[in-house]
Amino acid sequence: MPYRGVFYPLGFGVEICTNDRDVLEAANEIWGHLLPRRISATVQLRIGISESTSTQCPATPTVRAQRHLISFIVDAENHATCDLKGGFGFAWLSRNALRHRLYFRYHFLESIAMVLISGTFAPALHAACICRHGRGMLLCGDSGAGKSTLAYACARAGFTYITDDASYLLRDSDHPRIVGHSHKIRFRPSSRKLFPELRGRELTPRLEGKPSIEVPTSELPGLITAQEARIHYLVLLKRSPRAAAELVPIPTDVALERFHEGLYPVEEIRRSQIAALQQLATVQAFEFYYSELDDAVRCLEALALTPGHVP
Repeated sequence: MPYRGVFYPLGFGVEICTNDRDVLEAANEIWGHLLPRRISATVQLRIGISESTSTQCPATPTVRAQRHLISFIVDAENHATCDLKGGFGFAWLSRNALRHRLYFRYHFLESIAMVLISGTFAPALHAACICRHGRGMLLCGDSGAGKSTLAYACARAGFTYITDDASYLLRDSDHPRIVGHSHKIRFRPSSRKLFPELRGRELTPRLEGKPSIEVPTSELPGLITAQEARIHYLVLLKRSPRAAAELVPIPTDVALERFHEGLYPVEEIRRSQIAALQQLATVQAFEFYYSELDDAVRCLEALALTPGHVP
């Protein structure tokens, strides 16, 4: 593996060793602009590329997990294994898989790196994160609940934007802190009707998942972004037609239960991730009923200005 590079997804060090320069070029396309956090630990990913006569894009990998090991298996030429305890991953792929750049990035390069980061440094939570007046808020809810839309509406109103729907809870913090992909935001196509600045933007090519428009935050005027924030509130979104904006306190453990289904499925790693979630046990939690975005933003602004009080 003669080629080596260190990249910083979410600010965490990922050392990539490979026998093909194109692997490092692909990593640089995704993470080349990101800087390290204040920690020095790294995980390592070794990617070997072998010759292939096939020109067809390989199939979607099958993912299997046992204890601290995760395998991504397509066939004898395309497979990978991650060791979450050792902070190490290895993939052996055909040149054909590397040639299909979206496939390589989505199923192997990004997937393995984020699995290692989530298992080693920061469990992934299905939530958006924003901050106002030094008060961090996790916006959680089912897929389609409006997390990204509300996070961006708040960002347009002066909130600091951290991430849209993937928040990573730091293990190494004295207080609950989230890191996220603050350099981009992903919108549903219907968001073009809500935000004039999105009109005319085309759908972003994606290998899988629902159609979306992915926009660098640097292209959205006036946004304040940060890579991480301390969390003070869990906000469970309950958007519905004609609902007045209202924050209703709920037990924090009820809100935390929603995150359990997205944790690592094998008990040994899952236990450590649930333990990390207990950092959030002391923050306030609310169900948030609202209909109009402007009313919702004003309600969250009032919450940030009056800590501990439900507006």
